[in-house]
Amino acid sequence: MKASSLTVNGTAYRRPDHPVVVVCIDGGDPAYIEHGVAAGIIPNMERWIRDGFHTVAHGTMPSFTCPNNMSIVTGRPASVHGISGNFYLDRATNAPVVMTGPELLKVDSVMSEFSRHGVQVVSITAKDKLRRQLQKGMDLTNGSVSFSSQHADRCTMEENGIEDALGFVGQPLPDMYSADLSLFVLDAGLKLLAERRPDILYLSLTDFIQHAHAPGHPEADRFYAEMDARFGEFEALGATVALTADHGMNEKTNDDGTPCVVWLQDILDAEFGAGASTVICPITDAFVGHHGALGGFVRVYCHEGLSGQRVIEAISDVPGLEQVLSREDVAREFDLPIGPEGDVAVLGDVRTVIGAREVDHDLDGLKGHRLRTHGSVHEADVPIILSRPVRDEYARRAEDVRLHSYQAFDYAFNGVVD
Repeated sequence: MKASSLTVNGTAYRRPDHPVVVVCIDGGDPAYIEHGVAAGIIPNMERWIRDGFHTVAHGTMPSFTCPNNMSIVTGRPASVHGISGNFYLDRATNAPVVMTGPELLKVDSVMSEFSRHGVQVVSITAKDKLRRQLQKGMDLTNGSVSFSSQHADRCTMEENGIEDALGFVGQPLPDMYSADLSLFVLDAGLKLLAERRPDILYLSLTDFIQHAHAPGHPEADRFYAEMDARFGEFEALGATVALTADHGMNEKTNDDGTPCVVWLQDILDAEFGAGASTVICPITDAFVGHHGALGGFVRVYCHEGLSGQRVIEAISDVPGLEQVLSREDVAREFDLPIGPEGDVAVLGDVRTVIGAREVDHDLDGLKGHRLRTHGSVHEADVPIILSRPVRDEYARRAEDVRLHSYQAFDYAFNGVVD
């Protein structure tokens, strides 16, 4: 029997009486929506902002994709779910460890828990790195589906709950560096909603467009108009639509347009010697062409008797570095799990990114575009938009205290007016 309500990670969620579609717009900085409304190119989002619900919420820090997606789907901060980047350093082996495996996710997602209680769930991501974590614990035997547009040509019933996803959607496999990778996610969700009527859909996009184009650029405008049209189709099919983002996006350049980078490993090697420390850039994943593995948050792991305090004293006055924090302070300030933290966390200012050694970062993939990326507190503001208004107590809550993006499911499931 399908549960009418389930408690997941301390929050009771009502089983939706009509489909709920939660979309994570990767790189969905509020500035894109502000521009889109002013330009009149996103009429559905504009209407929902006016007649539904809208706020700008705190995202999870660091402002990267994996920590924020996991916060959104579990309804909890990173200190609870355990994912605080794409990489951390294993101190025992001194080797970087990929942090995107499902075994590192400490709690269940809302989708997984509902799927195990007879509720049909759809989870579609742009990149497969997220798919496996989001799918952890999901029961695919009762019609639930989980796949990525990246690997839509590899789907099996056993692994994904669907076969021949490309044939089902009726589109070719999208290029990894394209807007189509995200639009495929939305089109697949629309097809599944129309034909199978799942109860819950979580659709997570990719930020290729936002990395490449600022608000107001014709390509960004086209992408937001394309998304908005599809959001309206979800609503027309009877779904409540909830929109949020994993992080924002800022240009990280000098006045001449060149990338504004602090090469932190080079600085530390010059100060303390090669091998005394390791800088980990947790934005790094398999697809770094659009950001060169450069973000606004890095971790420093100390070796051979070097202390975190000495590192803090050595780099606190480096231009472009806004915060230099001990592992205890960064975990406390940003509600992070302390286990994967380095000895020091370093955050850039609004214009600055932080790298390891200059020779280790390839910026050729920018292909002439100005560097736009994320990771710092300046990219941690994200929207929450609902297609329906919320009940008074939920509206008052958002007025009294700034929401977190991990409350999006609570608002979509429990807050909307019946």
